[in-house]
Amino acid sequence: MNIEKYLDVIDQFDSYKRYGKIHRVVGLMIESQGPEASIGDVCYIYPSPDSKQKILAEVVGFNNEKVLLMPYSQLKNIGPGCLVEATGQPLSIKVGRGLIGKVVDSLGKPLDESFLPKGLASYPSDQSPPNPLKRPPIDEPIQVGVKAIDTLLTVGRGQRVGIFAGSGVGKSTLLGMIARNSSADINVIALIGERGREVREFIEKDLGEEGLRKSIVVVATSDQPALMRIKGAYTATAISEYFRDLGYSVNLMMDSVTRVAMAQREVGLATGEPPTTKGYTPSVFAILPKLLERAGTSDTGSITAFYTVLVDGDDMNEPIADTARGILDGHFVLDRRLAEQGRFPAINVLKSVSRVMPQIISGEHQQLAVKVRSMMGVYEENHELIQIGAYKRGTSREIDEAIHHQPKIVNFLKQETNDVVSRTEALKEISELLAGGRG
Repeated sequence: MNIEKYLDVIDQFDSYKRYGKIHRVVGLMIESQGPEASIGDVCYIYPSPDSKQKILAEVVGFNNEKVLLMPYSQLKNIGPGCLVEATGQPLSIKVGRGLIGKVVDSLGKPLDESFLPKGLASYPSDQSPPNPLKRPPIDEPIQVGVKAIDTLLTVGRGQRVGIFAGSGVGKSTLLGMIARNSSADINVIALIGERGREVREFIEKDLGEEGLRKSIVVVATSDQPALMRIKGAYTATAISEYFRDLGYSVNLMMDSVTRVAMAQREVGLATGEPPTTKGYTPSVFAILPKLLERAGTSDTGSITAFYTVLVDGDDMNEPIADTARGILDGHFVLDRRLAEQGRFPAINVLKSVSRVMPQIISGEHQQLAVKVRSMMGVYEENHELIQIGAYKRGTSREIDEAIHHQPKIVNFLKQETNDVVSRTEALKEISELLAGGRG
């Protein structure tokens, strides 16, 4: 038994408890005189001296030697003079294989109010991204189970992809399909800022019993404080990192990054940051790369990440969408026009890109994908002429070929939510599609 290790821990242990008192509360922000604490530390607030109930809060800033705190829950029964106790530790969560199949909140507590299983380990929720030189290159594809993605937008194991769409275009349905059909070992799904009604709907309808069996769902609904919504994203990423370090292939799905950015904007404005682009504070653009860079490959396992990005008014160039697109390794654009035509999943292949695809697929697959995209591009370019009957068949061989194949391509890209198609089957299907005659 290595007793020296335990003696070192005892030597480093701080037996003092540090307290402070609430000075004032303004909106979301609690200002206290003391205790001695650092940014990111968790503190306990006691509504009354003899109260056993305590409210968790986090140190988010300092102002004239006052400590600025934000709570993890609603502010109730808090007033001037309430006691604030410093823990001296950042937020940590309990994680392990026993969490698989569970739905938890941002603090890692089961939402069904059951007890956490035994044998879980403590793990800090806020980690630094891995060293770039310790990231192995992405060199193999991962099956997603969506034909359009597996063939024309192939995703690599450890890649980070953004799913860009307006509201109601099918983001959650697409995430559910990926969770059920993917070849990854474990799914970690973060539902950030969702409507409370949609959480159970997503778990039962989109994810299903089969998907939940290999998933951990982290939920922070829109009614929860801003800090809980931010921590939901951090907690889901930390759970993914834990399993990646054990050697698993993990799918991290976050719906949505935009709501994380909005929550950080609330925190930033409350702490006195200046609003910059579209009201977003500088800290928003500082935390996004830090959060998104945590996913990816490592020496032991991989995190393949899918982040949904809400675009206001279908504007793909709004600040959060633009920032996320610059950080991620690819983007899938869900098109409202395609959804209105009943084409699901409504992925606009021509506007989407997977940046690692050329390095992870065979030459034959690459030729098939280029051919299909080329025909789709030619048809899209001449769409209006074809629709009004101004194009005469035989004028251009390329356009004739595009017209001939267009119905087949549209039919191939459609997929029912319960259809399970392997990557091999999808590639065979697209190969037969192209071999099936010429216009």
